[in-house]
Amino acid sequence: MKLTNRHGTPVDPVPFLVVSSLAFLVSLSYGPIYLLSLGLSLPAAVVVSGLLFVCATGAAYHRLVLTTRPELRGEIPPEKRLRRLVYAAVVGLALLVLLSLPFFVP
Repeated sequence: MKLTNRHGTPVDPVPFLVVSSLAFLVSLSYGPIYLLSLGLSLPAAVVVSGLLFVCATGAAYHRLVLTTRPELRGEIPPEKRLRRLVYAAVVGLALLVLLSLPFFVP
């Protein structure tokens, strides 16, 4: 399967496939259990998790295939990579805290 961006340039499909596979894994593994604990029924929890997967896959396609520009690829300096890693860790921790709040509030 040849993926091309909006300009017709071929794009590497591996990052998109990895991100969409991880979105499937996370949304349909943890989503229904989390939503069941919040009081949704099983069919509603599966549908909401499926919709979240579709939205995440659409966002990944837009970011990693449609609007990517392979000609601008280059090495990123280590300082920027470390800063991005720290920001990603902070955002991940904040997301975990936000997702756990409903279980601590009586």
